[in-house]
Amino acid sequence: MDEATDQIEILLAAPRGFCAGVDRAIQIVELALQRFGAPIYVRHEIVHNRFVVEGLERKGAVFVDELDEVPDDALVIFSAHGVPKSVPAEASRRGLRFIDATCPLVSKVHREAERHQAQGRHIVMIGHAGHPEAIGIMGQLPDGDITLVETTADAAALALPDDASLAYITQTTLSVDETADVVDILRQRFPEMVGPHKEDICYATTNRQQAVKAIAPRCDAFLVIGAPNSSNSLRLVEVARHAGCARAMLVQRAADLDWTALAGARRIGISAGASAPEVLVDEVIEAFRNRFSVRVETVRVAEENVEFKLPRELRGAD
Repeated sequence: MDEATDQIEILLAAPRGFCAGVDRAIQIVELALQRFGAPIYVRHEIVHNRFVVEGLERKGAVFVDELDEVPDDALVIFSAHGVPKSVPAEASRRGLRFIDATCPLVSKVHREAERHQAQGRHIVMIGHAGHPEAIGIMGQLPDGDITLVETTADAAALALPDDASLAYITQTTLSVDETADVVDILRQRFPEMVGPHKEDICYATTNRQQAVKAIAPRCDAFLVIGAPNSSNSLRLVEVARHAGCARAMLVQRAADLDWTALAGARRIGISAGASAPEVLVDEVIEAFRNRFSVRVETVRVAEENVEFKLPRELRGAD
């Protein structure tokens, strides 16, 4: 086979890649470095993408797991995923300066949890155990006031008092369809359970999943560019498979492409998780162009023009 003369069609999902919350979080770190100088400490990866994190490290950002790694009098930034209330409380106790880069749509879920608790409701949270966003949301409330549910089986087995006043909230990066299945079971079991006024799964997660659904059934293989610890990227792989493309896989960048696994595929779908920069998409497409004759078609399902304000400390810093 002469790869150079083989025709490959790439269906490029749109929207894809950076969302407004990720874009804002990265800007926060870059502007803080400009305004306050290096080093700037960041608790956890600002977003789940090593390419982005390593680029910020080169500019002077220092990524840490916990605040005890941050020296006194330093400036620390909290990641886009959000943090438990105990984290800013500890930063304040130590006299650390801090800037919160939590995505405003995650902050919305934090406020929902607080409102439900204030109204005497026990909260069921649909999310992934151990994910930083889930830890941050659950950490808005005292232990025992919120229960995590991950699957339909968890929802079916959930043991709560019959007379309990209940509400549910969700992580923002879940599978839209799988979450709907969990909610259906919860509503069947607890008909009076209160839900969000507006869906917690964010616009960017929903749009990226819809774009994948639109093209995956037409594809021989599907590539999602993103990090293995990125919830929204992993969901895109699952969505592609459920939509009919069994050969759906996650890659971090072009160097990770498994050409053997792609053998024989003539129509390739490509999307990118919300924390994956477009330069990595370009890099993957270029890797295909180096091996094949490539035609690229963009399939757009929604327009996005969302922008979030920067924190007060950084407005006008650019």
